[in-house]
Amino acid sequence: MAEEKKLSGGLDYFRVAAALLVIAIHTAPLEAVSETADFFLTRVLARLAVPFFFLVTGYFVLGRDKTSSRLRRFLVRTFLFYLGAIFLYLPFGIYAGHYEHITFGTALRMFLFDGSFYHLWYFPACILGILLVASLKRFLPLKATAAVTGILYLLGLMGDSYYGLMVKSALLASLYEAGFGLWSYTRNGLFFAPVFLFLGAWISTNKPEGSLSLREGSFLSDQKEPCMSGFYACGGLRFLTGFLLSLLFMSAEAFLLRHFKIPRHDSMYLFLVPSAYFLFRLLLSVECKPSARLRAVSTWIYLLHPALIILLRMVAKPLHLTWLLVENPFIQFVCVSAMAVGAAFAITALKQHGIRWKTTKIPEVNPMKNNGSFESGRRAWIELDRTALHHNVAYLKSLLPENCRLMPAVKANAYGHGAKLIAQELNLLGIDAFCVACAAEGVRLRKYNVTGEILILGYTHPSQFPLLYRYHLTQTVVDASYGKCLNEFGEKLHVHVGIDTGMHRLGERSENLEHLQSIFRLENLVVDGVFTHLCTSDGQTAEEENYIRLQAASFYRTVEALEALGCTCPRIHLLSSYGLLRHPEMAEDYVRAGIALYGVLSNSDDTKRWGSSLKPVLSLKARIASVKELLPGESAGYGICYTAKEKRRLAILAIGYADGLPRSFSCGKGFVLIGGKKAPIIGRICMDQTIVDVTEIPDVAAGGYAVLIGSWGQHQITACDWAHATGTITNEILSRLGGRLERVWKEE
Repeated sequence: MAEEKKLSGGLDYFRVAAALLVIAIHTAPLEAVSETADFFLTRVLARLAVPFFFLVTGYFVLGRDKTSSRLRRFLVRTFLFYLGAIFLYLPFGIYAGHYEHITFGTALRMFLFDGSFYHLWYFPACILGILLVASLKRFLPLKATAAVTGILYLLGLMGDSYYGLMVKSALLASLYEAGFGLWSYTRNGLFFAPVFLFLGAWISTNKPEGSLSLREGSFLSDQKEPCMSGFYACGGLRFLTGFLLSLLFMSAEAFLLRHFKIPRHDSMYLFLVPSAYFLFRLLLSVECKPSARLRAVSTWIYLLHPALIILLRMVAKPLHLTWLLVENPFIQFVCVSAMAVGAAFAITALKQHGIRWKTTKIPEVNPMKNNGSFESGRRAWIELDRTALHHNVAYLKSLLPENCRLMPAVKANAYGHGAKLIAQELNLLGIDAFCVACAAEGVRLRKYNVTGEILILGYTHPSQFPLLYRYHLTQTVVDASYGKCLNEFGEKLHVHVGIDTGMHRLGERSENLEHLQSIFRLENLVVDGVFTHLCTSDGQTAEEENYIRLQAASFYRTVEALEALGCTCPRIHLLSSYGLLRHPEMAEDYVRAGIALYGVLSNSDDTKRWGSSLKPVLSLKARIASVKELLPGESAGYGICYTAKEKRRLAILAIGYADGLPRSFSCGKGFVLIGGKKAPIIGRICMDQTIVDVTEIPDVAAGGYAVLIGSWGQHQITACDWAHATGTITNEILSRLGGRLERVWKEE
C-alpha cells in the first residue's frame, strides 16, 4: 500500500490539470488563434480528463479487495455531493433559462443522466457506472465483465462520435433516437463511465511484483510486472510510448470524423480508451508524494468553474470589459482558471484548518495532574509508537532475501496492539500480505479497508465459507478432508496448503503425498501457496536446532515431490519471527513475522540477544482515579492482604485484570511508574482497579497517569518483565491486553 500511495501522487497532480482541461472545453481558449488548435486542445486532448477521473475512481473504489462498506460510503458521499451541487446551481440554471419548459420527465432525465447543469452529468454517471461495474463484478467472471463494459462503450460510441454512420440505417437511427428520449447523450453512466471504471479497478490489481493475484470473477491479478524504481525503469517508457501512439491515433480519428461530419457529439472515441489507459499507467509510474489537498482542489475546480464563467460575464458587462473578459476566449480561460484555483485552495484551507470563532487557550499538560485535556479523558490506554513500528519493519526486511516479503501476523488484535491501527499502517508501508487466526479477524481487517492477501492460519467452519469468498480471504487447508469440504462450497476459493512436518498441529502430513496431491486437483480451490510451521525455532538447545533442520528438510522434499507430480506451489513459506532471526537463509516467498514485528521477543534472554535491533511499539498507561491516605493499622483491597504499619499515600489506578493486568502482580510483586519513580502494587489487583503506594512520590493527583509498560525517566517496565514475573511469554501477555483499552498512536 505504501507503494500505491507513493505512486498515486502523480494522479493527484494530474487531477488539477484534468480539471483545467475541463475548463478549456467550456471556454475554447485557442478558438481566436486557430480553430484547428482549439479543436485539438478541447475536443481531443481535453477529452482525456473525464475518463481519467473515472479511472481514478475505479482504481481506488472498485479495485483490490475494496469492501462493500467502503463502496457504500463512497456512493453516499458522492450522492450527497451531487445533491448539494444541484441546489448550488439551481439559481444559475434559472438565470440561464435551463428550466423554462421543464417537465417531470425532463427533470428525471436530468437527475439520472444529464445533470441539472451541463457539467453535473459526471456525478450521476459516476454513481450509475459504479453500481453497474460492481454488479457485473459480483455476478460475472472478469473477462465477461470486461466484454460487457466494452460493448456498452461501443454502443455509446455509435451514438456519439460515430452517429453519422448509424443514421444510415433507419432501424438503428430509430433505436438511438428512442434512447435519446431517455438521455440527451450516450456519454453517461450507462455507456461511457463503466469501461473506464473497470479499467481503473483492473489496473489496481495489476500491481508490480508482490501484489495480489487475479481471481476469476474479481479484480485481482496473477500477472506480474517489473519492479518499480524511479520512473518505472522497465515500464514508464513503455507506457509513455503507448500513450503517445494512442493519442496520435485518437487525434487522427477525431480529425477524420470531424472532416466527414460524422459526430453527433465528440466525447467518445475508439482510441480514447487506450489513450486514457496508457496515460493513467504513465502517471502511476511517476513517483511523487500524494496530496489530499490537490485531490480536493481538483474537485472544487470542476464543480465551481461554470458558476465562475457566469460570474465573470456578469461582472464584465457593467465594467464594459466584455470585449476582454468574455469575447477573448484565452483571457476568459485564464481568468476562470485563476478564480477556480484560488477559490478551490481557499475552500480546502478553510475545511482543513476550520474557522475559529473563539480563541481558546490550551492549558499546559502536567502528567501528574488532570488538566482537562482530551488525553485526560482516557481511563486506561495503549500508546503505539509509529516510529518504532517503522524501524522494526525496516530491520526485518533487511534480513529478507530478494523476492521475499513480510506477511505480518496481526492475529489476536495484532498481539494486543490493535489490528486496525497496525494493519492500516503496515498497508501504508507497502505491506500487502497478512495472516490471521480466523475468518472473523480477516473480515474485520477488510472492514478496516485493509488491502492485500489475508491468510487465515486456522480452521474456518463451513457455515463461514461465504465470508471467505465475499471478503477475498485466503484459507489454510488444514488437511485433505477439509480441502474436499472447501471444494464442495462450489465457488472459487484461494487457499494455502498447510503441511505438517513435525509439529502435528494443523496441516496434512508431509509423507501423505497422495492426499496432498488430491488437494491440488480440487477444481474449486486455487492453491496460492504451501507452508509449514517450525515448532522449535525459538529453542536454543542442539536438539531443538536439529529438529528445525529435520522439519525444513521434510518440507522441501515434499514441495519438490509435489512439483514433480505436476502440483505447482506458487509460493512457499516456513518461517515466523524466530525463524527469520535464527535462519534467514530459509526465508522463501513469505515470512510470517509476529512478535518481533512489535519490537519484543518471547522472553528476556532473547530480547537481550536481539533487543538492540528491535524497538517496542507498545506502552500501557492508566489514569489515576483517586489519591487517599491509609492510616496505620488500616488495610486496603480485597482480603485485607495489605495492612499499613505507618501512614501511607495510595493511588487507585483505573485498570485491572479485566484489562489484562496479571493478578499475580498483586501484593508487591509488581510495580508501576509514576513521575519517573517506582510505585509498588499493594493488595490484590481488582477487575477494574489497582492500588499502588505513592508515599515516596510527590505531587501525585487524581487525573494523572501511571505507566505499566513503557519508560519514564530512568526506569522501564517491559512486556518481558511481566512475562518473567508471571512465568509465561510476552506473546501471551500482549495478546491478553483487554479490548476496552483504547489504542492510540503516540504523538510525535
